[in-house]
Amino acid sequence: MISEYITKISSNGNLSYDDMTRAMDEILSGKVSADETTSFLGNLTEKGETDQELLAMLDKMQQNAVHIHPKINQKIIDVCGTGGDKMNTFNISTTASFVIAASGVVVAKHGNKSVSSTSGSSDIFEYFGYDLNMEPQRVQEIIEKFGIGFMFAPKFHPAMKNVSEARKRLGKRTAFNLLGPLCNPAEVKNQLVGVYSKEYLSRIISLLESRGSENVMTVISEDGLDELSTTSKNYIYHLNKGEVTSSVLDPAELGLGKAKLADFQISTKDEAINAFAGVLRGTAKKPMLEITALNAAAGLIVGGFSEKFDEALEVSLQSIKNGKAYDLFRSFIKYCGDVTKVEEFEKK
Repeated sequence: MISEYITKISSNGNLSYDDMTRAMDEILSGKVSADETTSFLGNLTEKGETDQELLAMLDKMQQNAVHIHPKINQKIIDVCGTGGDKMNTFNISTTASFVIAASGVVVAKHGNKSVSSTSGSSDIFEYFGYDLNMEPQRVQEIIEKFGIGFMFAPKFHPAMKNVSEARKRLGKRTAFNLLGPLCNPAEVKNQLVGVYSKEYLSRIISLLESRGSENVMTVISEDGLDELSTTSKNYIYHLNKGEVTSSVLDPAELGLGKAKLADFQISTKDEAINAFAGVLRGTAKKPMLEITALNAAAGLIVGGFSEKFDEALEVSLQSIKNGKAYDLFRSFIKYCGDVTKVEEFEKK
């Protein structure tokens, strides 16, 4: 059956929701070879995914996922980019997550190891001794205790092991880069999602809205970063209270400095770690601090903490400046990581 679908999409034919559901059943159950899965995903990327194809893939991923439901009487958010922008920036969304949590909004961070970039979100957590394979109940307890936790995608999406080899072979973005941020194991209803192409600003909003999401912001910078950036203006779609609005955000109007892409780029995992820890300590260069605070501000907005960027930005900047973000990170790692790794940075 999968060979028929490969033939169809390789000829630019679209699959129906039911066809994609059947294809995903075969792929996620391990009945399809790595060669066929690679061909299927590669051709699907080349063709471009329809909303029905993406919906079917998303639904099957969630059906096969392990879920947690932190017992917290407030909104829980995720902050994640689709990847695939090939910009090799430091882990902005991961860094911003600690700033957001320190500012009072709970973050159930979901992520993976790097596929097409230098360092993925899990590479950061793993470096600091966080057990990526800890049991889901333990992750839930950490989120309840600290207002932030990390869900390692392979642990919570075990069926995805059947596509890992194909994704490695392709070495570029596939539909799963798009879908990863949309299938949070904590089933969050509020998200900041950075996208790598403008066409997905509205499409991802539609996909998430159809699955019950409440407050979602999709963003891309004018120069193609899948984050809010201080290098250029930013395009934003925002779903809130059942309405979708679009806007353009100029960071200069918020009083932020004009940065260059090179200010955020890293080429090694060590540089990624240094940037992450440096921002939280408040010792990183100003452009790194400001782009993190800007994305944290967006997270505070989707978390219902504030409705205005200028107000939210002031809060996130203060969380870095007054040490709250770093204190939270240090306490977090002391509880569920290796604090000696943190102490190494404090000696620098």
